[in-house]
Amino acid sequence: MKLLKPLLRPFSKSLEEGKIGWAILWLIGVPLPVLGIFYVLRGCH
Repeated sequence: MKLLKPLLRPFSKSLEEGKIGWAILWLIGVPLPVLGIFYVLRGCH
């Protein structure tokens, strides 16, 4: 695991912010307007 930490470091901040989750939802086919509604309801952080 120690060898993977430097490789995952650039992704750790975005994982904390949830950006990867939004991208995955989009990739599996959730329409952008639906993602936009969820984003607004979540609080526009």
